[in-house]
Order: sequence, then C-alpha cells, then structure tokens
Amino acid sequence: MSQDVQAVDAVMTLAPVIPVLILDDPETALAIGRALVAGGLPALEVTLRTPRALDCLKALSTLPGAVAGAGTVLNAGQAEAARAAGARFMVSPGATPALVAAVEATGVPLLPGVGTASELMAMLERGYERLKFFPAETSGGAAQLKAFASPFGRVRFCPTGGIDAAKAPTYLGLTNVACVGGSWVTPADAVAARDWDRIEALARAAARLRA
Repeated sequence: MSQDVQAVDAVMTLAPVIPVLILDDPETALAIGRALVAGGLPALEVTLRTPRALDCLKALSTLPGAVAGAGTVLNAGQAEAARAAGARFMVSPGATPALVAAVEATGVPLLPGVGTASELMAMLERGYERLKFFPAETSGGAAQLKAFASPFGRVRFCPTGGIDAAKAPTYLGLTNVACVGGSWVTPADAVAARDWDRIEALARAAARLRA
C-alpha cells in the first residue's frame, strides 16, 4: 500500500498549525477543543501519552467542526485503539515497517515522522510524500527542511518539536512546509486556569500565521 496523499493533504491544509495536545480528562479536552476550533484550528492531534488519551480522542471525535487525530502512535495496538476511538488521522514520531503496515490496515491516513534524508527516502520508497519532520528544532530546523526541498521536491512536511509562535513563521515560509505542529496554543497555565478565551485567542493568532 501507499499513503493516501489527498486524505493527508485534507488535514494538513485545514490550518497552518495543528495543535499537539496532551490530554487526560475528556471534559477538559472538549473545552480546549471548542476553543481551538472557534479560533480556527480544527485539526487536533491528541497524543497517546496519558492514561485517558483515548477517552479524550473519543470525546473530541464527536465535536462539531473538529478533525481529531491520534499522535505519538507507536505500535499496532495503539493504531487499532485510535481507530476505534474515532481518529481521523494518525501521527507517529518515527516510522517502522511494522507500524506503517498496522496503520495502513486501519484505513486511517498516517503522517509518519522522519528526521533524516535516509528515513525520508525509506518512506518515499513506500509511497509516502507527506511527512512529519521530528524533532524539528534539534534535527536541523528550517535550514534542514530548506535543504530537503531540492532533492525531495514532491514531499511536504509538518515540522513538529520545539516550534513556538516566534519560530513558526520561518517554517511556514518554506515551500515544502504545509503546516506546523505545536503546543504553544494550549499553555499549561491557561489550561489550569480554564482560560478558554485565552486559548481561543492564541488559536486565532496561529490561524493567521499563513494568511
């Protein structure tokens, strides 16, 4: 099999930023999701890093206007559980043949992670042209992606890892970057204070990064 590029593009082009979310309470997840969607960021990546991440993903999969996906997908079990929870897309920090096959078996579009030219070439051999560049800042950053543009002209990236509001415009200015992933739109202090208006405002600013 190969990547459903159109399906992945449909997610990557919804907004310039895909929020990377660490959630452990479905009620809070819904409040955050409403704020992000209202601010113009409909694609929501729920990382599978907490005991109740799948419950949060399931809750967000029912939120009007949201396109909820699973992040930090590492194995076949997580892939199937994410599919069952309603994931519309999946994101992995890296890619192994076993993981890619497992996600392909679910029928859910995958955005696999790469950090080097060799990893990128391995995914191209499998028919994947939409990739997560991770961890972006410690893997060469925007300069590395700019260098990838010439030899890998068909590939489009979602760089993630160490990107904030100040760094995002540099990445988004590259021709081979479709969007970026980041957690700055849901700062911990705003979540703790249940300041959904602040999160919506941060989302609105992020949505304008590529006007």
